[in-house]
Amino acid sequence: MAILVQAPHQTERERTDMNANKSGERLDIFDETMNLIGTATRAEAHAKGLWHQTFQCWIWDDAEGEGALLFQERHPDKETFPGLLDISCAGHLLAGERVEDGVRELEEELGLSVPFEKLFSCGIFPEEDRISEKLIDREFCHVFLYPCSRPLTDYRLQEEEVTGLYRIRLADVRQLASEPDFEATVQGVSPDPRKRGRMQSVERTVSRKDFVPHPEAYYKLLLQAIEKHRQEISPEAGK
Repeated sequence: MAILVQAPHQTERERTDMNANKSGERLDIFDETMNLIGTATRAEAHAKGLWHQTFQCWIWDDAEGEGALLFQERHPDKETFPGLLDISCAGHLLAGERVEDGVRELEEELGLSVPFEKLFSCGIFPEEDRISEKLIDREFCHVFLYPCSRPLTDYRLQEEEVTGLYRIRLADVRQLASEPDFEATVQGVSPDPRKRGRMQSVERTVSRKDFVPHPEAYYKLLLQAIEKHRQEISPEAGK
């Protein structure tokens, strides 16, 4: 059954205007040791490979066993890695913003109103992606975890950012991160082409090529944080 979870439909002009506005957003700029050195527009930061900050939050569904992570499918019009599967929700921190301000991304992209205090920090991960000669993305990623067990159809997806949401077991995440040829069958929700603004349940087979390329060390940081949290809430977990 198709269930309404998306925001009202956006026109192509509205999406173009939004992308242009985002390119002009000002970001705090840092040196490679994370000392603040100034500000620049998002477009300048990506063109020159300047270090900036992002907020990243993974939804951990711990309803069964060690649980699963939610991966969003990036909109095909995104500047970087269009159409690939990535972090549950993420966004740039603007100039002058604190890390705590990034919690707005949960509301905007997934329809979740969550106090920052409910998130668990996984740490800061410096990541560099040389996408092309004119696009170098260097980020200090503030990575968080939010335990949340709810049906995928309960999430409200931001149409201009997210075109699907998939639940992937931690065991499969480990293998996808470490084994280039591993494939997994996953369940999720995506737009129903027959009914604009509505979503449908889908199943697909994925491999590493379907994901935004994060280093194996990034997933190690995330998975270690999950295991630490599991031990804190249930000392018998993992034994």
